[in-house]
Amino acid sequence: MKPFKALLFFLFCLPLFVFSQHSNSSTTDNAKIKSMITSYKADARGPYRDIRWFCEDGTINMPKEPCEGEGVQHARYKEEVVALGEQNHVYLGQILASSDVEAFWDKANYHSRIKQYMLEKYLKSVDDGWIHRKAQFYRGAIQAEDEEAWGKAFFNELLANDSYIEMHFYFLRQAIKDVPHTGDDNVAQLMRSQSKAVADAYEPFMNLRIKIHGQPEVSDISKVEAFKKSQGSKLTPGLQKDLDELVTTMERFFEPMKVASLSDYLKDVTNKDIVSYLNGFIEGYTNAPITETIEASADAMWFIREHMLEESTPQGRLALFDLSLKLELLITKQIAEYTEEDLKSLTDKICYLSMASAASGYTELWEWDQLQVSLSEKSNNEATLEVLQDLLIAARQQLEWGTGKNSAVFGPVVSLYEGFEPLAHGFLDDRIRGSVALYLGNSIGKLGNFITEASSLSNHVLDLNNQSHIHGLNTGYAFGELVVVEGSAENMEVNPNNIYVFGRPPSDLKPVAGILNVSEGNLVSHVQLLARNLGIPNAAVSSANVASFKKHAGEKVFYAVSNSGTVIMKSESDMTDEEHRLFSKAEQSHEMITVPVEKIKLDRNTTMSLSEVNAASSGIYCGPKAANLGELKQNFPDHVVNGFVIPFGVFLEHMKQTIPGREQTYWEYLNSIFANARQMSEQGESAKAVEDYQLKELAQLRNLIIEMPLTNSFLDNLETSFTSILEGELGSVPVFLRSDTNMEDLKSFTGAGLNLTLFNVLEKEKIIKGIKTVWASPYTERSFKWRQKYLTNPENVYPSIVVIPGVDNDFSGVMITKGVTSGKTDEITVAFSRGVGGAVDGQAAETWAIASNGGYRLIAPSREPFYKSLPKTGGTEEHVTTFETPIVSPETRRQVNMFSKTLVDKMEAQGIQGPYDVELGFKDGKLWLFQVRPFVENKRAKSSTYLESISPKVDMQKTLSLNTKL
Repeated sequence: MKPFKALLFFLFCLPLFVFSQHSNSSTTDNAKIKSMITSYKADARGPYRDIRWFCEDGTINMPKEPCEGEGVQHARYKEEVVALGEQNHVYLGQILASSDVEAFWDKANYHSRIKQYMLEKYLKSVDDGWIHRKAQFYRGAIQAEDEEAWGKAFFNELLANDSYIEMHFYFLRQAIKDVPHTGDDNVAQLMRSQSKAVADAYEPFMNLRIKIHGQPEVSDISKVEAFKKSQGSKLTPGLQKDLDELVTTMERFFEPMKVASLSDYLKDVTNKDIVSYLNGFIEGYTNAPITETIEASADAMWFIREHMLEESTPQGRLALFDLSLKLELLITKQIAEYTEEDLKSLTDKICYLSMASAASGYTELWEWDQLQVSLSEKSNNEATLEVLQDLLIAARQQLEWGTGKNSAVFGPVVSLYEGFEPLAHGFLDDRIRGSVALYLGNSIGKLGNFITEASSLSNHVLDLNNQSHIHGLNTGYAFGELVVVEGSAENMEVNPNNIYVFGRPPSDLKPVAGILNVSEGNLVSHVQLLARNLGIPNAAVSSANVASFKKHAGEKVFYAVSNSGTVIMKSESDMTDEEHRLFSKAEQSHEMITVPVEKIKLDRNTTMSLSEVNAASSGIYCGPKAANLGELKQNFPDHVVNGFVIPFGVFLEHMKQTIPGREQTYWEYLNSIFANARQMSEQGESAKAVEDYQLKELAQLRNLIIEMPLTNSFLDNLETSFTSILEGELGSVPVFLRSDTNMEDLKSFTGAGLNLTLFNVLEKEKIIKGIKTVWASPYTERSFKWRQKYLTNPENVYPSIVVIPGVDNDFSGVMITKGVTSGKTDEITVAFSRGVGGAVDGQAAETWAIASNGGYRLIAPSREPFYKSLPKTGGTEEHVTTFETPIVSPETRRQVNMFSKTLVDKMEAQGIQGPYDVELGFKDGKLWLFQVRPFVENKRAKSSTYLESISPKVDMQKTLSLNTKL
């Protein structure tokens, strides 16, 4: 038979650059899909309608009429299932036999179909068959031998391609775990799903379920048996049966692996050196102690990862992937026997588990090169606290970067399914729990606890376990209700008085009291810079920590991040008097800012070329974006595009027009909103009532501004500026329209990302409407709420607009002329993402610390699978990328390091003090500059006596013996 024969109804490939699970989820009718799922769970045939023969010649025969030639027999999909795939790129109940390889690989849609297959397999395991609850007994619907034959042929075709392995090592390895091709099944996942099902049905089993999910050991079998016996008559017959099945599965999971049988995988491997090395490993395994066998297994996994492409045949490569998975399973089965009796054995264990995690593809080869030095940098007998702390950080990064890789690969399809199946979110966690990463996390926690005791740098976060995974990013303190957000946070409404735990914060986050994120995220995104600016405490936590926070959701808590990065969180009842006093009105008040208007010149009602403005123009004709870009244009003319500015005066001229149908100008209406709000406050109205009034009126004002007519004189001026400065007619040159107000980049407030930037606008009418939309953007809810924390006269916010052609960057991002994490003034921090608009909107950007002398340290790799480019036709196009090569090359590091020194010298010579926040990009190796502003931190938080009091001073050169007993 030929499993690659395509069926016409199965070919649902979409055009390139359309990522259904990323871009089209908004068009998915989730309610309809939920209804389909509910229906299929109760349907004896599930998502299928009948059984047919599918023949090689394309004919479809009745069940008792076999094909004359080659063919396979299996179920047909219900017509609505086929339609769902065609219209929404959602594929339910996929059958592999007869599927087209390219359609299932689904490259054009970020491999959505194969990921949906894997996700559905997980849902089946945790939800009693899911849509196959009854259909799993539908005889003949799926033929296991045909599925395995197709799976083997599928991987043989994929693995013949070297670039697929280089780009998708982690994804392929995970797929090989799930797509049938050898007769194996995922016993570990079955064990976790069975224990979850019992705990969901019978709450007293929850503690054992947590143990099995977190630290499974062979002794857990007797604990489950004892639990069943102790509960006796309380258990229903169904629960007793479920517990028996769980014990059987656990016995299968923990049964000793016959290591000699691993040599069977080498029969398909043709590279003699690989075979020789792995046979040597297998032969030496038998009589070695557990610690050596686990370390050797990690070494063998890494050997396979490094040398995979030296095996020339796809069959051999598939065998090596399978062997790598077996070695990982061997490690997880035996890891409980790897004792951590002293500091040396614990650090060795962390090193080898980190290696096994990297060998599994959780980090790329070049990323592991950045980590492994810190993981192995200790002498035979002793290590300083600094060395141990570096080892802890490196191991934690291996774990965080791996979690980020998992989310980058599978997050989009999980987000798609979350819209109609909430259980889908557990898939991401299950991938981690089914790997060596789970055990690495446990050991990291133990090392963190040891360092805490030795250094007094301890976190005190409620009653959470593994608190060493938590580390501070922004200093500050807060009090409020704790809110835990596990799924997507995009577009969610937030309360400014609450403290949020995010899997990933929304890119347009409004002000909140405090933030905790899974992993460090992007340290230089606009949200992070605003949080740092306002003294909002921010810390990184692990995905396991998030689950622990859930039991405290809804509680009022005190939260603080110290200057040394330690974190405190406690319930309101445990707060000290000093901590209560921090939130008295006297302590809470912060320095309010009055937007300076005494120098502003509002009589300039024509555009200004970038060559006409410089740093001194800020707050006079335009905002600091335009002023500083003009300064950059003068100092670095070859690195800044030509462009022009629409000054404050043009905005005011238009705002002084009368609103159609009213006897009031736009400007009078704006001022009346703030005057009425002040009067409401003076009359004792609540802050919420005042804010609600302002937001409602500002929403009306925004709509009026967007519909406001532009004057003929300004339209003529705009046409002239395009032809004379941009060398093209209005409507022929795509441009960026960047809001630039007089309240941005003040001494104590950055305003980063609060107002609107429109990307690559081409058509004349869209540019005209875009100008008015940008003028309206300072009055959006998000911008207004952030500003209200600082400004005394928000009615005097004037927008100017920077108009520049885009550069279709290969990669772009941000440079901060100081160490963001270290605080060092002799280093810079750079963060880049591929394409345009990189790093500023919360993307998981590739981030480096670069020392003045050229030294460097990787803070985080990119985990952003999508990026944008700028077509000449305007707008943006979306592309997908992978992570096997770094974005930032050694030459890029050298360039930005040298440029930062020149920038500092020239800006300081103009009296503009740093550090600076610079937006830049690279195209064909050339550096382009788009913005420079002050890098503003909250001095009140930095100098807080309370935060200083919880920041212990530690001698990091203190030496500890590695023989120290634990």
